[in-house]
Amino acid sequence: MLDRGEGVFLLDVREPREYEIANLGGHLIPLNDLPRRVHELDSSQETVVYCHSGMRSGQAVQFLKQLGFRKVKNLLGGIDAWADAIDPDMPRY
Repeated sequence: MLDRGEGVFLLDVREPREYEIANLGGHLIPLNDLPRRVHELDSSQETVVYCHSGMRSGQAVQFLKQLGFRKVKNLLGGIDAWADAIDPDMPRY
């Protein structure tokens, strides 16, 4: 989606210390903060949610879908899989 220039919003649900190690430039809202910060998101925008391995982002996607978000997807394998398959120079932790 990024390579095709599609307008996609990246939502990072990791902790700030993880974001400092490696990030994709996504909007950081840690999973535990998501319920009180969901107003920062646009439900009409195509959104890809990611974390380290895909588990927290899966929970976030489920939560957002319950709130009516329809254009939301989980980055399977998270930023760890991204580093493995897309950007091997990205720091891993």
